[in-house]
Amino acid sequence: QVQVVESGGGLVQAGGSLRLSCAASRTIFSIDVMAWYRQAPGKQRELVATITSPGRTNYADSVKGRFTISRDNAKNTVYLQMNSLKPEDTAVYYCNARALDGVFWGQGTQVIVSS
Repeated sequence: QVQVVESGGGLVQAGGSLRLSCAASRTIFSIDVMAWYRQAPGKQRELVATITSPGRTNYADSVKGRFTISRDNAKNTVYLQMNSLKPEDTAVYYCNARALDGVFWGQGTQVIVSS
């Protein structure tokens, strides 16, 4: 199993930046894909960004050019750098790990962007 723990959420003004972190309980070399999802109040959870074990990235259209997903293999940590934040980015952000032995979720971290 993999435990993932998110951190870095908070309150920020529109146009500001935040960096979310997702720490995994085992080496992320063994995890095929790590991803960030988000869920806004009253909405379905949506995929924000993914990064594969070789480092290939993919983004939702709504965050392209503003968010960057990256990984630090030495720290078993994946990051989501969020710039030019908008009020519509307000959501609980979840880290997700997809490995051969299953799919694992963190508890989420709240991001609130004020206008």
